[in-house]
Amino acid sequence: MKIRFNMRTIFRWLHIIVAIPIYGYLYSPFDKLPLYAPPTRFIFFPLMVLTGLLMWKGHLLRRPFSRKPQHA
Repeated sequence: MKIRFNMRTIFRWLHIIVAIPIYGYLYSPFDKLPLYAPPTRFIFFPLMVLTGLLMWKGHLLRRPFSRKPQHA
């Protein structure tokens, strides 16, 4: 069985996994928020935004590095 992963699939799963702690932060009890705030603000949220942008506009970043010559 051959499993093929493309970059979009990897970014999609990373995006989903990184979003889980953000949901925990949003729905945690108010007294637990100081424990979740720094990792959520500085690690999980930026990673989620980055993977979302790469899924959305990643083809524009990969185009200059493509091996195929572009035809005019």
